[in-house]
Amino acid sequence: MYYLIYGFLYLFSLLPLRLLYCISDFLFFIVYYVVQYRKEIVLDNLEIAFPEKSITEKKIISKQFYKNFVDTFVETIKMISISDKAFHKMVEMDLSKVIALANEGKSIQFHAGHQFNWELANWMIAEKMPIPFVGVYMRISNRHFDKIFYDLRAKKGTVLVEVKEFRSKMHQFLNTQYSIGLAADQNPADSRKGFWLNFFNKPVPFVTGPDKAAIKNKTAVVFVRLIKIKRGKYKFETEIITEQASDFKEGELTCLYRDMLEDTIRKYPSNYLWSHRRWKRPFTEEFHEQWIDRNEINK
Repeated sequence: MYYLIYGFLYLFSLLPLRLLYCISDFLFFIVYYVVQYRKEIVLDNLEIAFPEKSITEKKIISKQFYKNFVDTFVETIKMISISDKAFHKMVEMDLSKVIALANEGKSIQFHAGHQFNWELANWMIAEKMPIPFVGVYMRISNRHFDKIFYDLRAKKGTVLVEVKEFRSKMHQFLNTQYSIGLAADQNPADSRKGFWLNFFNKPVPFVTGPDKAAIKNKTAVVFVRLIKIKRGKYKFETEIITEQASDFKEGELTCLYRDMLEDTIRKYPSNYLWSHRRWKRPFTEEFHEQWIDRNEINK
């Protein structure tokens, strides 16, 4: 079964991007108009994030989000057979300042959000970094698809660690110089163990691991901004948040990350993954001790 699935996806990936985008247009019509995949969730999320925008404006963002969402799907399949030349035509990324830090002996934490196309960003960082690049991933339930996408994500050298095995395996890298990519906008499994702060206009829990690990391991922290210029063309920008995370108090890096991500989403609203429930857990009194206030942190 694995070879049957892989063979089909490989043949599909051989199609020119121009034709794949035509297929993407058809899939968009099915997903948006027929299936209406998570349409209510997307519009609810946009209402929370952009209450000042009209219904028409939010629908325009929603529609473009679905187009980007499906484009990312076909682009990821294209990556199965894409040539290095074609890949580098799709992606522009200047990592020179980050590489300089790595060459000085610093370990690096890359913090990003669920912006498109993170699969391409994974490849570009893994290819360019002069030190091992670790990627945290969630295993796909179907073992055949899991192997296909595991191999795809590891193709440029990313050392993949499954999220459930992260704590038990990360010690392998802590005694050596490393870089790691973290999608830090996820909800923690236990809201009582998250950092609670406002994201756009509503409280939400953030995972604490990226913040605490950066401070503990004295890494540099880099925010990655993923920008879709047009179909088939991306620009990934890096901004060094700090060269020494241990100079920060717990929660402060999460606040800075939140600010950068929110600013990026406001500038490029259709390029964020609106189909997941970011604000699914209400803030209640039991989470009061986990509330993060930057003014209190800086006292």
